Amino acid sequence: MGAQAVARRGLTLDTGALIAAEKRARSFWALWERALELRAPVTIPAAVLGQVWRGNSPVVARLLASCNVENLDETAAKRAGELLAASRTSDVVDASVVVGAAARGDTILTSDPEDIARLVAVLGKPVQVVTL
Repeated sequence: MGAQAVARRGLTLDTGALIAAEKRARSFWALWERALELRAPVTIPAAVLGQVWRGNSPVVARLLASCNVENLDETAAKRAGELLAASRTSDVVDASVVVGAAARGDTILTSDPEDIARLVAVLGKPVQVVTL
């Protein structure tokens, strides 16, 4: 299922996906290579980058060179906040991942599918979630 998911539109990476990349998880790198082959856009929300960046990760730096970093503007922040209220959760980073991926039609790569799936269910839009 994972490699086929890349063919949709693109990928949005959450914090767990970047951690998986740093840990050299084969599942992440297989999907990454498939995305590159298909020239699928890969997005890292800025809030996700803030959660993982410590200034010393050559792996994350390498990924950044091929990704779009998505800023959390006022409109997206409000949508994320509304999603948090509707889902009765509080992780703005996860909410920004879901809101952005839904807007682009991306597949979300995550190592925490339960939290992401809960937000997707409340959002009510089809968003594919692939667990690493």
